[in-house]
Amino acid sequence: MKRRIIFLLNPIAGTGNKSRIGRLIEKKLTAAEVDFEIYPTNGEGNYSAIRTKILHEGVTDIVVAGGDGTISSVVHNLRDTHVNFGLIPCGSGNGLAFCAGISKNPRRAIDLIFTGTPVLTDAFTINNNFSCMLSGLGFDAQVAHDFAKQNRRGLLTYIRQTYSNFLKATPYHFEISANDTPLFTEAFFISIANSNQFGNRFTIAPKANLNDGLLDIVIVQKMNKPHMLLAVLRQIRMGKVNETHYKKEGIIYYQTKHLHIKNPDLAPLHIDGDPKPTASSFDIRVVPDAFRLIRPSARRLAKNQSF
Repeated sequence: MKRRIIFLLNPIAGTGNKSRIGRLIEKKLTAAEVDFEIYPTNGEGNYSAIRTKILHEGVTDIVVAGGDGTISSVVHNLRDTHVNFGLIPCGSGNGLAFCAGISKNPRRAIDLIFTGTPVLTDAFTINNNFSCMLSGLGFDAQVAHDFAKQNRRGLLTYIRQTYSNFLKATPYHFEISANDTPLFTEAFFISIANSNQFGNRFTIAPKANLNDGLLDIVIVQKMNKPHMLLAVLRQIRMGKVNETHYKKEGIIYYQTKHLHIKNPDLAPLHIDGDPKPTASSFDIRVVPDAFRLIRPSARRLAKNQSF
């Protein structure tokens, strides 16, 4: 089947030069003699014109140049058309790309569109809002809300906002029900993960897998702030583990297909790094095999991760 690809470029994602990415796309796709078009992403998530092209012009692939929030919005709006989705990561975190083994180098990411394999990938809903990577309540969500207000993007800005919020962070009350087990707790934040990381290789959920049909839940409970910082750093540096359920030094970690969270303190919410309005309760469910993401082959990915 002849491929026809639409590239969607987010003009404000991260700090990179989007015109350079556009030129790379034109050069490589023209050389490969593949039909393609380039459009900007839509901040309101309205992709009706793109949908029409998919349905009536034989579009086979949608490739997003942007961050986690951008790819999540595009996939949510177009996944029912059954196209393959590619990713050129140029956001501030790029958690989905790192977890999937997609290079942050634009040339390599574009090359992967030709050499990679479309792999069925899970997602989840949080009160019917779509998420393909990682969502959360509490401290990290407040960082996302404050980060979105900044004029400058990038890792340095994110670190500054994280530090500022760490100094004033307070725990929230939650009631969590999962795997037929209730939990009443005070926590600085809760992460609901399909990807294994926040982004920038900060791995928060070491057992998370993009297509295992499970969500990984990380609860950072109330503790003094120096202890909390050390506990989170240990979690991030943990690497590969065999356990899928544990409670260590104030961190609870487990896997589930469905959970319900009551949020009486109205802790802030982020979905795939983008700030969203919070609610007093959340129903969260995995969506198995939600979309096809173009990724390195399993053999190539294992080889890359061995270095």
